[in-house]
Amino acid sequence: MAKRLYALGRWAARRRGRVVAVWVLLLAVAVGLGTTLSGKLTTEFTVPGIESQQAQDLLKKEFPQAAGGTARVVFAAPDGKRLTGRTEQRAVSATLREVAEVPGVIDVTDPAKTGTVSKDRAIGYADAVFATPADSVPQSAKDRLERALAPARDAGLTVELGGTVSTPPVEVGGPAEIVGVVVAFVVLAVALGSLLAAGLPLVTALVGVGTGVLTVQFLSRFVEMTNTATVLALMIGLAVGIDYALFIVSRHREQLADPEQDLEDSIARATATAGSAVTFAGVTVMVALAALSAAGIPFLTVMGLAAAGTVLIAVLIALTLVPALLAFLGERLRPKTRATGAGRERRAGAWGLAWGRLMTRFPIPVLVASVVGLLALAVPAKDLRLGLPSNETQPAASTQHKSYDLLAKGFGPGFNATLTVVVDNAKVPRERRETLVKEVGGVLEKDRNVATVIPPRATKDGRITVLGVVPKTGPDDRATTDMVHRLRDEAARPVDRAGGTAYVAGQTAAGIDVSAKLSAALPLFIAIIVVLALLLLLTAFRSLLVPLKAVLGFLLSIAASLGAVVWVFQEGRLSGLFQLGAAAPVVSFLPVLLIGVLFGLAMDYEVFVVSRMREHFHHHRDARAAVEHGVERSGRVVTAAALIMAAVFGGFIFNHDPIIKSIGFALTVGVLIDAFVVRLTVVPAVLALLGRYAWALPRWLERAVPNVDVEGDALPPRASRVTAPAAASDTRGEVS
Repeated sequence: MAKRLYALGRWAARRRGRVVAVWVLLLAVAVGLGTTLSGKLTTEFTVPGIESQQAQDLLKKEFPQAAGGTARVVFAAPDGKRLTGRTEQRAVSATLREVAEVPGVIDVTDPAKTGTVSKDRAIGYADAVFATPADSVPQSAKDRLERALAPARDAGLTVELGGTVSTPPVEVGGPAEIVGVVVAFVVLAVALGSLLAAGLPLVTALVGVGTGVLTVQFLSRFVEMTNTATVLALMIGLAVGIDYALFIVSRHREQLADPEQDLEDSIARATATAGSAVTFAGVTVMVALAALSAAGIPFLTVMGLAAAGTVLIAVLIALTLVPALLAFLGERLRPKTRATGAGRERRAGAWGLAWGRLMTRFPIPVLVASVVGLLALAVPAKDLRLGLPSNETQPAASTQHKSYDLLAKGFGPGFNATLTVVVDNAKVPRERRETLVKEVGGVLEKDRNVATVIPPRATKDGRITVLGVVPKTGPDDRATTDMVHRLRDEAARPVDRAGGTAYVAGQTAAGIDVSAKLSAALPLFIAIIVVLALLLLLTAFRSLLVPLKAVLGFLLSIAASLGAVVWVFQEGRLSGLFQLGAAAPVVSFLPVLLIGVLFGLAMDYEVFVVSRMREHFHHHRDARAAVEHGVERSGRVVTAAALIMAAVFGGFIFNHDPIIKSIGFALTVGVLIDAFVVRLTVVPAVLALLGRYAWALPRWLERAVPNVDVEGDALPPRASRVTAPAAASDTRGEVS
């Protein structure tokens, strides 16, 4: 591998103009396609096969009026007044007339006629039903709906919006994300010691992210894609794009510290050595993200493939565009020799060497302290609960959160967990249908956790009937989950006997179904990741104990990260700092996503750190010195890479969307834990304890494992500035 990448790096340096032109052209094409032919992104997390989705599909086909998007307009009278007052009634009626004129609205209920007013007459709501599903309602209609609320607000009423149509779009590029990129630039400048060198990884990462994300937006024209998929592609693409370029630029400048090092040879050698680690790590990330498809959930598969595509682009840019730009910058990237007051040259990586020696001198105390700390962080993970975010988790100042609070105050906490019971009477005799629906309603009313059964609505022919069920408990309560399972058994019995089919659906039921589906897929996904890690690292390091150690460290990172997520998001700790709307179950697909993404990123650091250790051991056969050398040479770069990733991911913590917020937090914490506690602390301590045995491989296995040459042993001798022309002629024909 290293020999081929050496030739590729030298070719890119010599053909730098063409390489840059190709990437500029690709970016321009992506911009054109992504901005003019982009598809529609959805906010719905659909999972074929689950009961709630089957019910939704049935309603779309047979009873579209019940499957359309709904905007719930919530009214609250001023203190001391009621909605039944004459002035208030006029204001509500005027508002509802305006709402009825919103394009796409086919029906608007009136609280005065439907009785959807609280007992104290202070809070009420009306539902505006659209002809199309919520994700198909255009933004122009949503804006018109917001303006339609003016009559009631002008009259002094509080008016907020809930329902499926009011879900806010996911937006990125705010101040927090920009601050994250600025922090990344500062870290690059400190790590590389050059503003010019620091700018290069940012430029190449932005080219990669622009190409990848805009291509994903274009592909959304042909594939159903959630808005979270593009944000994940942006997060991952930006983080790994900066890190991969950093690895190569750092190795290049490290080599150029030798005044005799030839520039073109250094570019090719950096591409061969650091580029091998980048290639191996990038493939690992892509395979881990693609493995999300093992969950069998389409939206998660698309998210993983979209992010994997941006990682592929980041790897290609690191291996071609970065060497080309390094050639353009030329000697300006050669570090200037700096001296201490005593006239001695300052040694790069001095703090890394000191840290590595600390790990090798006290491996047992370091290992015990690290593992105990990680296990303590992981304790909250035992109470992990999964779900989909409701309006309660939206920012406290948002209209969605306020409408949720008003409805809970006026109608009880279970009102926001309203379920939909769909009865398919197509195979039931006509004379039996009405009686059957009444029987189902009676079963629902008898349940101990049902507060109200909303009167049924049916198609004209009576084939499909829909009943609403309001629980006594909220959407995230365990009692509500238990009730959903109970109703699916009890309500289905009379319908099954009559030859029909009953479904329990709605947003709350969908969240329960998706969580159950993902929970069932989690063990298989973890098994795939563990086996993948063992095989990849066995191939990279030709060692048996190093992969085992890496997998155990990764599992510790995952457990600690999930524990932190549960502590903050599920238990509501530090909610003010992270601007949480409310404590709620963890987003159902976050654990699978975290495992896939963090596995890939963890292997980045594992490959980069351990490859330098193995390189030293291969040449000097001193296990302890190899550990110290590996931390010395890679500690600074891995520290910078982890801080950059944390800065990029951390910028998304303050996004208003609760899903993006939790993903950003989980990845930020996961990267920091894995890089600083596991890869730079636990790994050196364990390898120091294992000594020479860490690099052992049984002979029969050694013959079976291919040698990919991550360390660059097969590279030609280093070319000096004097002998560069001869060396160049020797390698000119390696890449055509």
